[in-house]
Amino acid sequence: MRRLTDPRSLRWRIAAVVAVAACAMAVGIGVLVHRTTVDRSRHISAGYVLRELDTAVSEFRGTRPPSDPVTGPGYLTGDVLPDRLRELVSQGPAGTPVTWYDTESRQGPWMWAAQRVDGEVVATNLHMGAEQRSIEALDRHIRYAAVATLAVVVPLTLLAAELVLRRLRRVAGTARRIKQGDLDARTRSGRHDEIGEIASAVDLMADALRDRLRDEQRFTADVAHELRTPLTGLVTSASLLPEGEATDLVRDRVRVLHGLVDDLLEISRLDAGTEEADLRPVPLGELVTESVRRTGLETRISVAGHPVAATDPRRLDRIVTNLVLNAHRHGAAPVEVTVHGTTIEVRDHGPGFPAELLAHGPQRFRTGTTERGRGHGLGLTIALGQTDVLGAHLTLTNATTPPGAVATLVLP
Repeated sequence: MRRLTDPRSLRWRIAAVVAVAACAMAVGIGVLVHRTTVDRSRHISAGYVLRELDTAVSEFRGTRPPSDPVTGPGYLTGDVLPDRLRELVSQGPAGTPVTWYDTESRQGPWMWAAQRVDGEVVATNLHMGAEQRSIEALDRHIRYAAVATLAVVVPLTLLAAELVLRRLRRVAGTARRIKQGDLDARTRSGRHDEIGEIASAVDLMADALRDRLRDEQRFTADVAHELRTPLTGLVTSASLLPEGEATDLVRDRVRVLHGLVDDLLEISRLDAGTEEADLRPVPLGELVTESVRRTGLETRISVAGHPVAATDPRRLDRIVTNLVLNAHRHGAAPVEVTVHGTTIEVRDHGPGFPAELLAHGPQRFRTGTTERGRGHGLGLTIALGQTDVLGAHLTLTNATTPPGAVATLVLP
């Protein structure tokens, strides 16, 4: 409904252009018809009074008196003639009749024809009141027709624009679905017009994007699987090394590498879209407390009441653990975890999430800015993927007073 009344909408712009064009056309046609009708009426009237003038001149040169111009054909002479008519006759060649359309008379417009005969100006006239009223009626009808045309053209234009814009909105909706991760979304437009070309281009782009993303996902999964076997041997070898500072360093790096491979394998399973949640009633306070405790990091926990939610405890544990580890690794103490109903909030007091992460979401192997610390950028990616499996909603924002990053998980 807002789009229908928004004056900035393309449909209203199209309607405005069509309305202006229709008005300009109506004005042009109206002016042309008006002038043509006026010229034709005056031409016919001028011919009539000239014929009457010929008769009047013959009468004037004869012996019989002129006819009464009120009751029949006749002529006028002397002081009863308008001064302007006398001027026109005096300015023209002698003996040449002239015509004049008088709009200054109080009785309405008159068409005059006059000629100098033997030093006297002889004239005939015709009252144009009926013709003037006909022209005024014609002008009114032209205005009514213009208004009626606009009343029909504008709604039809809006309807035609809506049919076109509806297809454009469908293409835009498909593009938004692709942006949100639905790589199978397609416009499937079978038309071959300009909008069909746009829809086809969006579909081709989606096909290329899906193929490229699947190639990357397949590559990630293949690399993780290929690294798993030699990594297992590396872990075994590291456990056989003699105790010492160098051995501790090697074991720490092996542990980090082992965690990275496990994360890659988990991401590949999430990318495959085959993961299913094992939902069961879970006491959120106890589960979150245990998940935070296993991180071994000092974290404040606040649980309101005894909330219970139907969720997958393993996946929820993974999400909470990753959010807490991310807060400690990239944020600053104190890190706080709050459980209220089915909402879990993890907050730190560091520099907050980078603007790029807030705009585009977590991206693997990208942590944003250097002030967020080191890491592979996989923790939030996994948390977001597990959130989708649970049917939950994870929101990443920045607090202002005091500053810090806030991750809010809302379970269904």
